[in-house]
Amino acid sequence: MQKNPTYSSLVAVGDSFTEGMSDLLPDGSYRGWADLLAGRMAARTPGFRYANLAVRGKLIGQIVDEQVEVAAAMQADVITLVGGLNDTLRPKCDMVRVRALLTEAVERLAPSCKQLVLMRSPGRQGPVLERFRPRMEELFAHVDELAAKHGAVVADLYGAPSLRDPRLWDVDRLHLSAEGHRRVAEAVWQTLGYDPEDTEWRTPIPATLPPGWTSRRVADARFARQHLLPWIGRRLTGRSSGDGRPAKRPHLLPYEETAE
Repeated sequence: MQKNPTYSSLVAVGDSFTEGMSDLLPDGSYRGWADLLAGRMAARTPGFRYANLAVRGKLIGQIVDEQVEVAAAMQADVITLVGGLNDTLRPKCDMVRVRALLTEAVERLAPSCKQLVLMRSPGRQGPVLERFRPRMEELFAHVDELAAKHGAVVADLYGAPSLRDPRLWDVDRLHLSAEGHRRVAEAVWQTLGYDPEDTEWRTPIPATLPPGWTSRRVADARFARQHLLPWIGRRLTGRSSGDGRPAKRPHLLPYEETAE
């Protein structure tokens, strides 16, 4: 890996994680790690271009059908691809199909850019993760295999102790907070070969006294009402939070034109 490389463009492919939920901006839009990374890269390269094709809720098949060919055609220097985790969280998940689709995406994207970035997505501590952990780790093992075969680099977020901390996640317990996204941007930045700006991004935040029993039960009830039940409802009806939603930044444009 070249140290402090010069890249002139970045295209991000994926789902809500790459779209930036829940790094909320004052105007109601989301920023996220990909925007933060693009800003850093643009500061080094005049005329730097950036597109973010990610849409929340997308399964790996939808990412392949709707984003991969578009991203490949852009011929960007760097492409990031994160997908498949939404599939592993479904009650019925065909991991053979998920691995095949991820392979298809990598085989199409790797030759179309100078550097493909894959990720082992972060995992929040809690009982929900334990249920799906075997599928997630199967997915991440395949990510490692694909990276080795196709010359991609892997940002290991799953192995970072800091990103397991529930305090770095939003109240929906599915998406990272602003601080979580900042740490992911740092991880990808270093994975690409840039000098660290934060050498401690993996380090957990200092411990604090946990909330009391009553506060935890109130938070659990709010989470179930506002996030869990709607999520289950979409699964049962075959709907997605991303249905009808366009890509976040569909065109490869100079970063200044898409900056917040």
